Amino acid sequence: MYVDKSFERENLSQKLQEITSAIGDAVEFCQGDTIALLSLLRKLEMLHREICDEEFQRSLPDNRHGLYALLREIESEGGWPYIERMRLKDLLSNLEAESFE
Repeated sequence: MYVDKSFERENLSQKLQEITSAIGDAVEFCQGDTIALLSLLRKLEMLHREICDEEFQRSLPDNRHGLYALLREIESEGGWPYIERMRLKDLLSNLEAESFE
C-alpha cells in the first residue's frame, strides 16, 4: 500500500503548529507565575524524555544508508534535539574507555 509521505508531513506540520500554539497559550496563562512555569517546563521535559527514550531510540536506523539519510536530514533541516549533558558525558566516557582497550 502506497502512503503519501508529503501528506503525512503536512499533517505532522499542522499538528506541531497546534501543539506550539497550545504551549504558547499555556505560557501566557502562567505568565509571572514562576511555579506554574516550572511545572510547564517539567511536563515538557518529561514528554521530551518519553519521546526520546521510547520512540526516537527505537526508530534510529540500523544500517549505514539509513544513518546517512538521517544525518543529511538533520544537517539540512536543523540541529539535533537537546541531548542531556550527563548522557553525553557518559557516552564520551564509554568511547574513551573503548579506545583504551
